[in-house]
Amino acid sequence: MLEISPRKVAQVILMSRELHRAEGELRAFIERLSEDEQAELVAIMWIGRDSFDVGNLAEAIATAKTEASVPCADYLLGTPHMSDHLENGLDALGISATEAEDDLM
Repeated sequence: MLEISPRKVAQVILMSRELHRAEGELRAFIERLSEDEQAELVAIMWIGRDSFDVGNLAEAIATAKTEASVPCADYLLGTPHMSDHLENGLDALGISATEAEDDLM
């Protein structure tokens, strides 16, 4: 279903919580993701903040690709509560954000 792994989303969530000391690492991590993975990351965040319904995942991904006007890292880091939205988005997709995060620790 998704090209981006829950582990990668969890990595973004964890690094965003430590943004004051990990912003450079987080930016580099996001920039290394493929275009599809970046679009899916944005779509997961949008689902988590209720901009899209989970049933419209494909539409959210397509919208993320067509409406991208700034680098993905800039967009995500400029979004308030990004980590919460990503967690909520994973949960809405039936993926345990907590389990994915625990796997990284």
